[in-house]
Amino acid sequence: MESVEAKERKLFAILAELRSVIVAYSGGADSAYLAWAAHRVLGENSTAVTADSASFPESHKRDAEEFARACGFRQEYVETREFDNPDYLKNDRNRCFHCKDELFTRLDELARERGVAHVIYGVNLDDLGDYRPGQRAAKLHDVKAPLVDAGLSKAEIRELSRRAGLATWDRPASACLSSRIPYGTPVTIENVKTVDRGEDAIRALGFRQFRVRYHGEIVRIEIAPEELDRAMTADMARRFTAIFKPLGFHYVTLDLEGYRQGSLNAVLQSAHGPD
Repeated sequence: MESVEAKERKLFAILAELRSVIVAYSGGADSAYLAWAAHRVLGENSTAVTADSASFPESHKRDAEEFARACGFRQEYVETREFDNPDYLKNDRNRCFHCKDELFTRLDELARERGVAHVIYGVNLDDLGDYRPGQRAAKLHDVKAPLVDAGLSKAEIRELSRRAGLATWDRPASACLSSRIPYGTPVTIENVKTVDRGEDAIRALGFRQFRVRYHGEIVRIEIAPEELDRAMTADMARRFTAIFKPLGFHYVTLDLEGYRQGSLNAVLQSAHGPD
C-alpha cells in the first residue's frame, strides 16, 4: 500500500508538471491543502481564487483570507453570477452543476487572460462516491483534480495538513449555503442570507459542526452527534428560538439524527436510486 508520504510526493510531482495553475479555493480543508501545496511547488505561478457569491458564507471568506495570509500565497476573488441563471434558481438535482459551471467558466476566462495553463480544484477520492454534479462541470471544463490523481483520501489530506502545521487540518466539512435549501425549493439570495445569519449565530454559541436547513416557515437545525447533548436543553431551545424567530421562521426544530453530510441528497437517492 502506498504511504501517505509517497502520495504527497506524487501530488507535488503532478503540480510541477502543470507549470502554472489557478486553484479553485474555498478555504475548506481540501482546497486549502491544495492551495498550500501548489504554492509550495509553483510559487508565484499559482493563484488561489475564491468565488465572490451570495452562496458563500461570510465566515468562510474570512477563514479563507486568514489562511492565505498565514501561508503567504496569493488569493483573489472572482465574481460569479449563478443567481442570474434560472436553472440554478429552480434548485433541482443539477443545481451544483450550474454553480460549478459558472465558477469554472469565470476561472477559465481568468486563466486565458493571464496565460495560466490549468485550473485545478480540491476534489478527493472520497468525494467520488457521493452525488456531486459539480464534478461533471469540472470534466466539461477540463479542470484538473490533483488530489484524486495522487490517490489522496479526505483522512490523508487532513493528516498531511496536520503534519504541515496547517490550521485547516481539522476544519469541519463545509458547503455552499444553497446546499441548505431542499431540492425543489427555489434558491434566492434572501433565503441563503437568512441561513448565513442563522449559522453565524449558532457558531457564536460555540457549536462547531452543524447545518441550518431551510424548509420555508420551518428551520431544521442539524448539530453534530457529539454536540447534541449540549443542544438538547431547555436553555438552548430558548436560544435557538430567539435566533430563528426574528429571521422569519414560524417553527424552530432540532433534527434528532444530528448533522450528517449530504442529508438532503437522501431525497434524491430515495426517488431516483443512487447516482
